[in-house]
Amino acid sequence: MPLNTYWLEHAWLGTHVEPGVALTVSTGGSATGAADGSTGGSAEGRITALRTGVDAPPPGAEVLRGLTVPGLANAHSHAFHRALRSTVQVGSGTFWTWRDVMYKVAQNLTPDTYFALARAVYAEMALAGITNVGEFHYVHHAPGGARYADPNAMGEALIEAAAEAGIRITLLDTAYLSAGFGEAPNPHQLRFSDGTADAWAERVSALTPRGHATIGAAVHSVRAVPADQLAAVARWAEERGAPLHVHLSEQTAENDACLAAHGRTPTQLLADHGVLGPRTTGVHNTHLTDTDIAILGGSGTGTCMCPTTERDLADGIGPATRLQRAGSPLSLGSDSHAVIDLLEEARAMELNERLRSRTRGHWTANALLTAATADGHASLGRPDAGRLEAGALADFTTIALDSVRTAGALPRLGAETAVFAATAADVRHTVVAGRHIVRDGAHTLVGDVAAALAESIAAVRG
Repeated sequence: MPLNTYWLEHAWLGTHVEPGVALTVSTGGSATGAADGSTGGSAEGRITALRTGVDAPPPGAEVLRGLTVPGLANAHSHAFHRALRSTVQVGSGTFWTWRDVMYKVAQNLTPDTYFALARAVYAEMALAGITNVGEFHYVHHAPGGARYADPNAMGEALIEAAAEAGIRITLLDTAYLSAGFGEAPNPHQLRFSDGTADAWAERVSALTPRGHATIGAAVHSVRAVPADQLAAVARWAEERGAPLHVHLSEQTAENDACLAAHGRTPTQLLADHGVLGPRTTGVHNTHLTDTDIAILGGSGTGTCMCPTTERDLADGIGPATRLQRAGSPLSLGSDSHAVIDLLEEARAMELNERLRSRTRGHWTANALLTAATADGHASLGRPDAGRLEAGALADFTTIALDSVRTAGALPRLGAETAVFAATAADVRHTVVAGRHIVRDGAHTLVGDVAAALAESIAAVRG
């Protein structure tokens, strides 16, 4: 089994920064998985040993200068929303008017155009230090709802796009069956719907995990999956031990409609139908009651905050501190990709809370990095990622400590520098499965990421 050694000038080890760390990693198989495509147990693409106190690079070691942290986990993504960046900033409006623009872009997607767009978007993520993406995928069929010859053609396009961009993906195949409580899908939503949860389950069961790809599930929202269909989605995920995500209480209008239809909040409705639990992550969790927070925390259900999207769409600030105190693990996502920068997401979660509370220091920098790494990967069904330690996946990223944003920082305060000073532009290297995907700020697999983005976005904007 081929081995490689990386010498890290500074490494964040979860609680502190260590200078002079040597990692030995196995590099057999592909850049994003084992040679045979298996997902568990293989030593390939993993850290085999970690040594601290190594003052100088060992002979033959690859030198990573700056601060190396575990690969970042983008726990919530809609890849095609990247095509909306800047175009939805003209004029005023709400989440609901933004959604109308989003539908128009979704109508232009095909398996080929979605592959090209997602490949470029995932390459942009790699440049930002992201090594695993949770793709909340609901554009399943052709416009009008007709199935492709391969009913999973769109999902397969996303899986292949991640492979070519060199990152891991958790495909959160999403059940999306209705326009609202008691409403059939509107014309834009027909391509999202399988008709019933059982039909959704039959289709998604044909997707195959592989070295770089985990298959999970999602309930789009309580407005998009009727109450009597929720248990079928939850059961599919439970039988497979798969991660299950759900948009939850992002909008007060959804809460009001759920109360009118069912006499309970969305959180209570999900709890009643067995959706919540430690493998489940609620995305946004913005407008919650005290009872909702207690239910989510008590069940161990996670919370994925997407601060840059939540502020871009004027959604509001979710009660992240209260959720975490109640027992809900926090993760982070870039969602609509108004920006792709997990360091900014971590920073924004703390700064949003400062604005609301008018006090500082709700999370330490270590806690915010944990949300962006270990807890994010766990929410995506990758508990073996997000840590620099023997046995973990050899996925890590290096942040420059000598850029115009980070120059002058004290290395021992590297976590604080990463969260409160650095941006995605400061990512120097990204390594996945022990192999360089980004080297010296350049993607090694996608030659010109900016050109790939421009071309693929033009193809779907219409």
